[in-house]
Amino acid sequence: MPHSTAQAPPQADEVSLSHGLKQRHLSMIALGGVIGAGLFVGSGAGIAAAGPSIVIAYVISGLLVMLVMRMLGEMSAAYPSSGSFSAHAERAIGPWAGFTAGWSFWVLLCTAVGLEGIGAAKIVTTWLPHTPEWAWVALFMVVFCGANLAAVKNFGEFEFWFAALKVGAIGLFLVLGGLAVAGVLPGTDAPGTANLTGAGGFLPNGTEGLIIGLLASVFAYGGMETVTIAAAESENPVSGVASAVRTAMWRIALFYIGSMAVVVTLVPWDSKEVVEKGPYVATLDHLGIPGAGQVMNVVVLVALLSAMNANIYGSSRIAYSLVRRGQGPKAMGRVSAGVPRIAVLASSVFGFVCVVLSYWRPDDVFPWLLNMIGAVILVVWIFIAVSQLRLRSRLEREAPQKLVVRMWAFPVLTWVALAGMVAIFVLMAREPDTRVQLYSTGGMTLFLAVAGYARQRARARS
Repeated sequence: MPHSTAQAPPQADEVSLSHGLKQRHLSMIALGGVIGAGLFVGSGAGIAAAGPSIVIAYVISGLLVMLVMRMLGEMSAAYPSSGSFSAHAERAIGPWAGFTAGWSFWVLLCTAVGLEGIGAAKIVTTWLPHTPEWAWVALFMVVFCGANLAAVKNFGEFEFWFAALKVGAIGLFLVLGGLAVAGVLPGTDAPGTANLTGAGGFLPNGTEGLIIGLLASVFAYGGMETVTIAAAESENPVSGVASAVRTAMWRIALFYIGSMAVVVTLVPWDSKEVVEKGPYVATLDHLGIPGAGQVMNVVVLVALLSAMNANIYGSSRIAYSLVRRGQGPKAMGRVSAGVPRIAVLASSVFGFVCVVLSYWRPDDVFPWLLNMIGAVILVVWIFIAVSQLRLRSRLEREAPQKLVVRMWAFPVLTWVALAGMVAIFVLMAREPDTRVQLYSTGGMTLFLAVAGYARQRARARS
């Protein structure tokens, strides 16, 4: 591709956005963005498949995520943009790449908003059984859409307290679990390695089980990208993203890998409760902590609402940035009081349409939509890695002072990360459950890439 097409237009997308996010908001967004229902509930299916080796699965996927975040941190500190990886892909590869990465991620985030709303409503209706689920989803949508329409500071404040509660809950879980593993928690005996080596051993379902656990763990980490989107609206975008990326990485490793290790050490991996109640509730019940189930339900509800809030924000900013770069309908680029309100509304409406489809077409359209977004996060990661490979050498040549965050052992670890992503695609193609997701996401990505390339050619001719 000629070099001229790879040069993105100047990043005008930050000029009219407000800078209402503080460093404390950014740090918590970095942490809270990845602590979602996938960790609290979804990880149970991974444990059921992989057994105690789920810890290895989370270590492998955690290392990959750290590499991706480091690459993204390097580019976002050099070029702060609410378009994040989409703007970087446009700058490094060409407008079609920014278009593809951006709009596929937008579809993913908007669909996730709907899914999180449904999940949150299910929890509330267990407490208030005679209330309709759709009404709760609508209420949550209105609240978070309203908060995001008002000011970016509102989003930051909501997210700060939501994330603080989630981080506090996991911290408390790790302390209680650690004491129980050591046998010093009153009323418990140290389990030793009985649950790690008994009932089929450390790899009870062989490498096949480990692979299923690995695929589950990779997608549990999705959501870290929001902090680099938010950094563009912080008081000091460059130092903000650098600091948030550095602190988030080791804490996330501790939360994910640490809590999985605690669960499989304390509870038999094949316990039905791990899948039915979720690994955290199952562990706390196993320790005989009263009311643990209800407390964790509150934490999961907060995790879902937090992700909903973050995804309305992230999707609106990605759409806004795309439009400002000439990659979408102009109306979504309008800003009032520092907020892209049309983009916020459009993203929220798309999310609510997904909710309606889940009730109206639960057997055909809705599953198709879910499969289509199944592997989007991997597509985005590949764009991040390729963009970083191309931008790093350009930065070193043209503006080395912008390399505030540097990718470790460049380019070796970038290539290692890319190889890891390709390996995950191959593993997805081998598994019947994930093969459909792979093909559906591939279809959407190809459609967007062709549309983006056609737009790029048309603009070049005009």
